[in-house]
Amino acid sequence: MSSNTFATATGSDAPLLQADGIAKAFNGVPAIIDGRITVRPGTVNALCGGNGAGKSTFLNVLMGLLHRDSGMLHRDGRAVDYASAAEALADGIGIITQELSPIPDMSVAENLLLGREPRRGGWFVDRSLMHRDAQALIDRLGFGIDVRLRMGDLSVARIQLVEIAKAIGRNSRVIIMDEPTSAIGEREAGILFDAIRSLKEHGVGIIYVSHRLDDIFAIADDYTVFRDARFIEEGRIADLDRDRLISLIVGRDLGQTEQRPPRAQAPVRLELRGLSDGRHYDDISLTVQAGEIVGLYGLMGAGRSEVAAAVFGMEKFHRGEVLLDGKPLHLNSPRDALAAGIAMITEDRKGSGLVLPASVAHNMTMSALDHVSKGGFIRAGHEAEVVDGHIDRFGVRTASRDLPVQFLSGGNQQKVVIAKCVETRPEVLICDEPTRGVDEGAKREIHAFLSEFAARGGAVLLISSEIPEVLGNSDRIIVFRRGRISEEIVTREASQERLVQLAS
Repeated sequence: MSSNTFATATGSDAPLLQADGIAKAFNGVPAIIDGRITVRPGTVNALCGGNGAGKSTFLNVLMGLLHRDSGMLHRDGRAVDYASAAEALADGIGIITQELSPIPDMSVAENLLLGREPRRGGWFVDRSLMHRDAQALIDRLGFGIDVRLRMGDLSVARIQLVEIAKAIGRNSRVIIMDEPTSAIGEREAGILFDAIRSLKEHGVGIIYVSHRLDDIFAIADDYTVFRDARFIEEGRIADLDRDRLISLIVGRDLGQTEQRPPRAQAPVRLELRGLSDGRHYDDISLTVQAGEIVGLYGLMGAGRSEVAAAVFGMEKFHRGEVLLDGKPLHLNSPRDALAAGIAMITEDRKGSGLVLPASVAHNMTMSALDHVSKGGFIRAGHEAEVVDGHIDRFGVRTASRDLPVQFLSGGNQQKVVIAKCVETRPEVLICDEPTRGVDEGAKREIHAFLSEFAARGGAVLLISSEIPEVLGNSDRIIVFRRGRISEEIVTREASQERLVQLAS
């Protein structure tokens, strides 16, 4: 469809925000060449595109975080040129970023109302009123969080909900939501969608960025597709189907995802016996065989991530034991887990998976320096060979192995995390939301790698809040509910409805 699909809108349907021909380059390398979008009042426009399509740079231009090289931006018909995010916020544009930015030592209420705290006499923060206002907002959205809690004590999923509430609480006319459901479960996503529908009723326009196609078809009215740093197409979401959208995003047709075929019995590689931490989970017993992918599904706070952290030595458990190939392990740190042959892709790649200022190469090898060192010194040539192999194997899009990993797109950062885990040569791989914030093409590449890893005799624990991901990539599914195992199901006997029922 042409770029002026919505250009004839008039009256109350006139665009709240319109961008045309947005371009931005860094050191002569284009990050976005032709960015366009039209946001109508009371609608959700799904901004779709693969990792590296230019979406993040485009959004940063819209928010005044980056100055565009060319192009036009109009807000309510006025030409605007924001010099900072503060100017965009003041003009009614809010954003929920994919990479969370809480202040961990402050309370939820302080984070929600930062810079907008109610004051007594114009000087002193009225903490009582601040707590009441913050709690009222959280309760109105149905997020169920105590605003007196310290942000640093919340899970990634709850931090995401607070970030969402922060943007909504500013009463913005245009809200950019960048992967808002990437760290939350099905139930929390439903709560968010209710909040979005309420915002639409009040005429708010929303730019919704997500790699979860189910989300897009559930909540979006319009779509805009970027590919290779360019605008490709826009239109009404009702006018296309899932396969058509995928082909627009990746530029080619993708085959259907099939369920894993039945597999023969094999020796148990990983076993948990009666694992309990007295707070998040209790009496967790499960096995993972060699060559098997076991999916863990549950709602936010069900205990899945906490169990995974315990198996990797990141958190302590009070009772029970972890066995590898029948032998009990003593896990006091991730170093112990890695030495035993257990690697983990954590749910928060920037917080615990990567060292952002370090290079792609150093991130890939830092957990296995003995593989690229001799006599205590890194062999640069050998490291380069190893890293280039991983870049090629996982299709990491980077200008150089020496580029700081912070400059990669989210999906390519995730591939670096996976490569880092693979370089430790694990026998067991724990994957906590391994495709969070990853485009459809990269997601299938990651799924193919997990299948390949299992086929070589590895054991995989796959934690995901996306039911299609669990159903399509697991041999068995273990459902968590309120810190306990609700049921174990052979995948071919499972369905989305049954998983939701067991987890609720």
